[in-house]
Amino acid sequence: MTSELNPCGPAYKVVTPRLILRAAEPGDLLPLDEAVRSSLPQLRQWMLWAKDEPVALSTRMKWIREARGRFDLDQDYVYLIVEKESGALIGGTGLHLRSGDRSREIGYWIRSDKTNRGYASEAAAALTQVAFGISRVDRVDIHCDPRNQASVAVARKLGFHLEATLRQRQSSPEGVLRDVMIWSIVAPELKGSRCLAISVDAFDILDQPLPFHLGVRE
Repeated sequence: MTSELNPCGPAYKVVTPRLILRAAEPGDLLPLDEAVRSSLPQLRQWMLWAKDEPVALSTRMKWIREARGRFDLDQDYVYLIVEKESGALIGGTGLHLRSGDRSREIGYWIRSDKTNRGYASEAAAALTQVAFGISRVDRVDIHCDPRNQASVAVARKLGFHLEATLRQRQSSPEGVLRDVMIWSIVAPELKGSRCLAISVDAFDILDQPLPFHLGVRE
């Protein structure tokens, strides 16, 4: 039985065959700090937020509290990625509302010693199912630097379509303008995509299962 508080979500926990995606908690402070610090050379290449790293633990905790606050207020949905087998925190992802209520943008990062295992693709596929099947949006986007071949591969693998490459659109962590690729998938395309190749379960804030709609899990 789903929660009567909000039977349509949001999904506070998303479970895939190998991963658990969940909203941030205070206890994530040290594992998150270690995951970020261990991956800074790679993160600084692509993630704008990484230019200010490493940060003090007090700053990291402030981020956790603010991220959870935005999640609870339906302003933005940031998830931490936990590896099921080890229980280790291995990255972050999110369903961002930057482009409006009927759309979501997925971002992701995986710590350096856990890359090349398909974890980013698994997380993005799961959140695409959640976006269409629970949030019931019309489209999902992935934005990435054309030089970030790992991120490009995730979008292409899952069946997202390249809509455009916006030239000199966004600052890099080094402060240099860079191009941005816009990949998207719209609701009618979901059934033909590889996003449905994995099983996904989603749970609300009370850890009750959430129903999927729009033909995703029916």
